[in-house]
Amino acid sequence: MTGGAWHLQISRARKVLAATLLAGSLAISGCGSRTAPEAGTAAPADGSESAAVQLHVLAAASLRKSFTEIGKSFESTHAGTTVEFTFAGSSDLVTQLTQGAPADVLATADSANMDKAWKAHSVINPVDFASNTLTIVVAPGNPKGIAGFADLTRPGLDVVVCAPQVPCGSATTRASKETGVHLNPVSEESSVTDVLNKVIAGQADAGLVYVTDAKAAGDKVGTVTFPEALSIVNTYPIAVTANSRNPERAHQFIETVTGDVGHKILAAAGFSAP
Repeated sequence: MTGGAWHLQISRARKVLAATLLAGSLAISGCGSRTAPEAGTAAPADGSESAAVQLHVLAAASLRKSFTEIGKSFESTHAGTTVEFTFAGSSDLVTQLTQGAPADVLATADSANMDKAWKAHSVINPVDFASNTLTIVVAPGNPKGIAGFADLTRPGLDVVVCAPQVPCGSATTRASKETGVHLNPVSEESSVTDVLNKVIAGQADAGLVYVTDAKAAGDKVGTVTFPEALSIVNTYPIAVTANSRNPERAHQFIETVTGDVGHKILAAAGFSAP
């Protein structure tokens, strides 16, 4: 994805976000017909950036490095604001949110899990901000000589993947259908980070993770690309939660993610435009 395409997509996303800001605010006060009822207490209405605010962000595990950096940048430009993150598999995050866990922002690694949160009236007006694809991770130097997706079925090879309900697991299922190769993993993990860590720790010979996770691991793993991955893209959406206590600041955080700061950090991590 070229830089120009990225800016065009992000520009559109920011226009959508700006256009829905008023609607989102109305929904928080109980006036929206397609959003969840009012929950929590709003931030001070004096517009003071120095008002102490604690922003809680639920984010997909694959966003840990990028969002941690974005959070630090956001804190530096919004005096008095502290951003706290919970990183986990998207399905687990949605379950937490729909069961009443307090949060201000939700960012998932696919549209399917965000749709679940929206249908449960737990989020307001999601907007896409990035996309990601799969790659195979192996031990440094690729000692097992894995050359492609089909090699993951070789006898004696321990392969780990994400569970089907997790976005990276759903993508893995699509990859299996696309290649016609049925995998028999030794374990199915609840997050892409868990898959990566098992390969790094030598508990598995190979695993399927996002290209951004493999890049973040550096020389701790080797990677093996497969052509079918290019047609299996996970789009990442982000939204203010319906029970946010600080909806205005939550919107500002999303603007940072979809703006120049977020674009630069996400692109450096290997994410593509949505």
